[in-house]
Amino acid sequence: MKTTARLAAHHITLDLPLFLQEDRGGRSWLSSLFSAAFDPPRREFRRVLDDISFEANEGDRIGIVGRNGAGKSTLLRVLTGAYCPTSGWMDEVGSKQALLNISLGFNGEATVRENIYLRGMAMGLRTAQLNDLVEPVLDFAELADKSNHRLRTLSSGQRMRLGFAIATAVQHDIMVMDEWIGAGDAGFIQKARDRMRSRVNGAKIVILASHNFGLMKDVCNKGLLLDQGRLVQAGPIKETLKAYEDLLKAHSAMQAGQSAEAGASTSGG
Repeated sequence: MKTTARLAAHHITLDLPLFLQEDRGGRSWLSSLFSAAFDPPRREFRRVLDDISFEANEGDRIGIVGRNGAGKSTLLRVLTGAYCPTSGWMDEVGSKQALLNISLGFNGEATVRENIYLRGMAMGLRTAQLNDLVEPVLDFAELADKSNHRLRTLSSGQRMRLGFAIATAVQHDIMVMDEWIGAGDAGFIQKARDRMRSRVNGAKIVILASHNFGLMKDVCNKGLLLDQGRLVQAGPIKETLKAYEDLLKAHSAMQAGQSAEAGASTSGG
């Protein structure tokens, strides 16, 4: 029986802790040192996602947009299980892969081959799968001649290529991505783009956060607009992008008005 992929968020709310220190301005360095040692920071919770609900079904490509700090990346982390919501719940059907930080989780002292196993197991792949994937990953990353080298001896570009090759080695039903990931040097980028497009086309559901309007129109059929942790628009991607443009214009106009008021106050004073 064919499994239909589904990903749904129900009233997702997330509060994260902030650690705030009292202002120590004007004190001597010695008093500041003692204050830092004996006056611990105060913990407060800030609501970063507020009652977010949406549903993605097979065939959906959903683009998440919003200003910096709107909660896009945080929502992606809830969708992938990196954050547990304070309230609300997720339900999903189908295998899922997150492409959020492809260089995360490597062990610099382990070999390239060992890191493929480490990352693969963290992705939930079985040992039998990994045995079949090691050589293709090395070939795609162009690192077959360095398979027994310690990871820390690789350049940043080589590590990026390895991370990308591992993260995209297997086709999954649901893909959750933060930006359209390119990887490595110029000679590798086209191959990475072709692999990415293949995986996106092969996925049943794609969730993508990006500031690139052209990419959103090209890839996505639906959109979510976040602002200050709240879902303010959900619908067809063109309508969502139009709502985002209107929000950006309103925010710019508000900032311009505040700057003009501040200038007038300064000149008047």
